[in-house]
Amino acid sequence: MKFQRRLSPRTEVNLVPMIDVVFQLVIFFMVATTLKSGQAIPLVLPGSSSSETVVTTKLMVQINSEDEIYFNDQVFDINGLSAALQNISAKDRELIQNIVVEGDRYVSYELMVKVLDALRNNGFKGISLKTRKAEE
Repeated sequence: MKFQRRLSPRTEVNLVPMIDVVFQLVIFFMVATTLKSGQAIPLVLPGSSSSETVVTTKLMVQINSEDEIYFNDQVFDINGLSAALQNISAKDRELIQNIVVEGDRYVSYELMVKVLDALRNNGFKGISLKTRKAEE
């Protein structure tokens, strides 16, 4: 008499649940991760009671109190900044709607005006000065 086994063991591995979990983790970390939108140098921004939210852009100019100008994380003097701005292609200039200028509260007024002049002389019109909310 021969007995047949009714249940045969399953020997396959189902990877679909593991792929679903890994995919959900990837999406979670993509959404939860913040991209670098901070400062390249430590600045103490001046306070303003009428400050508004500034949209972060591709181009950022930062000026610290030691008269150093940072343009996209590279250090320049005022002449070097003008040269770096001239190297931006006309096509890229059209795409750039706004440039954010961050200046330390102890930056000289003269240096701030020179930076603004360099930006305007190179065809950039949308210039925003970044400040912090003033404490009341």
